[in-house]
Amino acid sequence: MEEVILVNENDEPVGVMEKMAAHQQALLHRAFSVFVFNDKGEMLLQQRALNKYHSGGLWTNACCSHPRPGEDTLAGAQRRLREELGFETPLGKIFEFTYKAGFDNGLTEYEFDHVFAGYHNGSISPERTEVSDYCFKNIYDIQASLESHPHKYTVWFHIAFPKVLAWCEARQNAVA
Repeated sequence: MEEVILVNENDEPVGVMEKMAAHQQALLHRAFSVFVFNDKGEMLLQQRALNKYHSGGLWTNACCSHPRPGEDTLAGAQRRLREELGFETPLGKIFEFTYKAGFDNGLTEYEFDHVFAGYHNGSISPERTEVSDYCFKNIYDIQASLESHPHKYTVWFHIAFPKVLAWCEARQNAVA
């Protein structure tokens, strides 16, 4: 049984609940999203496996999930990156946000999402029960695709991507 950490609006733990029950009851819980870039500045996208409990077949960032009770959020992000895409890389936290979104199957994501970024240029070995496909894309091509084909992307990617884009541009401006 997979459990999530229930939190308040300040990300302070208030309990633990079975994952599907938390999504059925639309309770705020801790989550993470990982964004990975290569040396060309391209972002790694994954297409979620069709059998996922929601958003199957949609494109999103490298990986997303929930830390386990008692697990550090960064450690959870590193674990899921390894489990879903078969590689490890150092990750750094870049921001956090809260969102709530309902899905056609009656489930609701209500997450306090910690966003991490890292870099990877090596091999990728996706777990096919989690990931249907993956690719690296230029961030401005992703931005254009989000505008022209919004239905192809997860709801949280629509929220997080502009913030990640701003983070990328701020880093570029700091270097220039």
